[in-house]
Amino acid sequence: MPEGSIEVAVKLDMSLGESPVWSVERQTLYWADINNGHVYAWQPQVGGTPTRTELGEKVGCVALADSGLVAAAASGILRLPESGEPERLVANPEWKKAQQAGQGNRFNDGRCDAAGRLWVGTIASDEASPTAALYCLDRDEFTPRLTDIRISNGLAFSPDRRWLYHTDSPSRRILRYPFDVDSGTLGEGETWVDLETLGLPGVPDGAAVDSEGCYWSALYDGGRIVRFSPEGELVAEHPVPCPHPTMVAFGGPDLRTLYITTATQHLDAEGKARWPQAGSLLQMRTGVAGLAEPGFGS
Repeated sequence: MPEGSIEVAVKLDMSLGESPVWSVERQTLYWADINNGHVYAWQPQVGGTPTRTELGEKVGCVALADSGLVAAAASGILRLPESGEPERLVANPEWKKAQQAGQGNRFNDGRCDAAGRLWVGTIASDEASPTAALYCLDRDEFTPRLTDIRISNGLAFSPDRRWLYHTDSPSRRILRYPFDVDSGTLGEGETWVDLETLGLPGVPDGAAVDSEGCYWSALYDGGRIVRFSPEGELVAEHPVPCPHPTMVAFGGPDLRTLYITTATQHLDAEGKARWPQAGSLLQMRTGVAGLAEPGFGS
């Protein structure tokens, strides 16, 4: 596959593909289809059809664990062992509050930091009210770290562990926060990238950071993947053959394959016919390697 060329890795019809994460140890890519409550696992070197686990509720993101995965489902965070039944680690406080009304804020984007904490945000049920938050699960302590958010997204950490990146997607701004990996504390956030200023379409969705410290962001409704330098400068744009890329992850034996999840949820029949690769897992070879993803509790 030529460098910079995007193609289908796995043909699927996902409603809202999200949260790709690569396990170096298992040489396996995991990801979710949020709306259908599916968790996928696929080994590119083996090929074939990915395995699929059905959780029976929406699942915002998955992260690696010592054995299996952790998944931030709508109602709470689950440990998914390689065999056996899921174990609930913590309830989603925003879901529980409105459970009777069926309108709770579900979990959305998340990932682990280098100390093994799971950071995971929520999304407002109407995607417009500032009722969501970003939480941190540190062993058995679960605390909110950022509040007044509409759609928590774009979570990533710089390779030198000095910065936490995050976006409230509708703001079209990516912020960075001084980060202390030893204590897990955040400093005051600052606007790092403003899509409006750069004239970029769509909103920032899921992201990943490469070994050079550059931040790769999927622009939902923008039909492209963009790469920003550590200083927040736009250094590359890669058009995607569908309007709704959702998140990226580096994988493969050399961590130089960029996997891209996509969505069909906002496409009608005409849109799906126009964008037949929407809903599939895409891939692109890159000239720079990514970083090994830490796991929960590691």
